[in-house]
This record gives sequence, C-alpha cells and structure tokens, in this order.
Amino acid sequence: MAGYLVAHIQVTDPQGFEAYRDAVPAVIERFGGRYHIRGGKADVKEGNWDVPRLVVIEFPSVARAQEFYDSPEYQEILPLRLNASTGSLALVEGG
Repeated sequence: MAGYLVAHIQVTDPQGFEAYRDAVPAVIERFGGRYHIRGGKADVKEGNWDVPRLVVIEFPSVARAQEFYDSPEYQEILPLRLNASTGSLALVEGG
C-alpha cells in the first residue's frame, strides 16, 4: 500500500528554501518517491484553506516514506527547509 508524505509549508526565506528545493528531489527519487503536488495554485471551493504551499509525495509504502525521512541524506538537508520555512508534515497511509 502506498505511503504519502503530506506537507503544508509557509516559505519564510525563499532564497534559503531554494537550496532545499534543489537538493531534495534526488533523495526522494532514491527512496522510490514521486511528487504528486509541489506547491501548485489551489482553487478553494469550500471552507478556509490556510495552506500557502501543499506538497504531496507518494512512496511505495509508509515504511519507505519513513526510511526517506529518517535517512542520513534527508536529515542532512532537512535543516535547509526548517530554517527557511514553517509548517506541518505527516506520513499518511494510502488507500
């Protein structure tokens, strides 16, 4: 069953975030991940949508998504995102 990394991000330092955005795709790929949504424009139809940047990445499983997140390669670049943005991130089991 697929696993998803879902993140709501507010970029606070665009230049710093660019370094993260350039580095992370290769690490995602290494763990079998692929982007479904990467910060595209949202057309809100209902409710309050307070998500400046939505990211959804599919992995072969939640376990693989967890391996990605815990990997030394990702942990090395994670501070780039944490220093350049705020937000929330969850690993979600697919249906």
